[in-house]
Amino acid sequence: MDQTALSLLVDIIDAGNLSRAASQLGMSRANVSKRLNQFERQLGAELLRRSTRQLEPTELGWQLYEHGRAIRHQLMAAQESVQSLGKRLSGTVRLSVPSGFGQHTMAAWFMEFMALYPAITLNVIFDNDIEDLIKGAVDFSVRVMGEAPTHAVAHSLGDVEYVACATPALARESGMPRTLDEFGDLPLITSELTGQKLLAAGRPGTAGGQPQIHPRLTSANFFFLRDAILQGLGVGLLPRYMVARDIEAGTLLRLPLPPKDLAFLRTTMYLLYLPTRYQTRAVTTLIAFLREKAAA
Repeated sequence: MDQTALSLLVDIIDAGNLSRAASQLGMSRANVSKRLNQFERQLGAELLRRSTRQLEPTELGWQLYEHGRAIRHQLMAAQESVQSLGKRLSGTVRLSVPSGFGQHTMAAWFMEFMALYPAITLNVIFDNDIEDLIKGAVDFSVRVMGEAPTHAVAHSLGDVEYVACATPALARESGMPRTLDEFGDLPLITSELTGQKLLAAGRPGTAGGQPQIHPRLTSANFFFLRDAILQGLGVGLLPRYMVARDIEAGTLLRLPLPPKDLAFLRTTMYLLYLPTRYQTRAVTTLIAFLREKAAA
């Protein structure tokens, strides 16, 4: 089998259409189309169904694509092994992590990793956008989501649970609500997304049937929200990891809401990467390290 043609098939499917593949390969579209047609004639089978806007691989096309991608990754791994022979593990890893959990917890993990592997360079982006992974700007992303996207390889790093909390003084003043129903008259501090979920849950006829709750303060910055809660400006509804130490220290009290009242806020933290992207040894080492830290 023509391995050059097989590699071209991988490039075309990864690109999504002939024009984009030609641009990425520095070739003309006509040349890419010609070489693809020659490959299909050699095999005696159609590999891609063409349309004006996109290409759809046939069953054989998908099978050859998987083989071609695996061969390409194995060759890149072999080349990396030769280049790193006798040298310590090195390279650059680009990743994006959630701004909240990333700064609160993962920052310390990165410092530990860098001490273990001083020749590896990290480029860490703190944001909550999935687009950087889709566009290929990073090697992998860590994201908090309701469910994993179908286009990426996803490893669960654990569930993110929410807790309600307040300062002891505010709890004495406002009382200790025992159900989410009792939050309606309290000054609530939470994230924008959580506020939206609370409003949605309170609409008549929707799942949950909770009364509408209008937060007093919302933000995407969990550190800002935590500071406001610690100052007694309102009752907090935040991920447990953000306030666990404050609750343990007694500076915040965890309100006795039943777990079922907050179950609809639970999400999962996923480590995501695209199956089409080759993972260097530096990348796979960091992924394994983060999965181990999360499991602990």
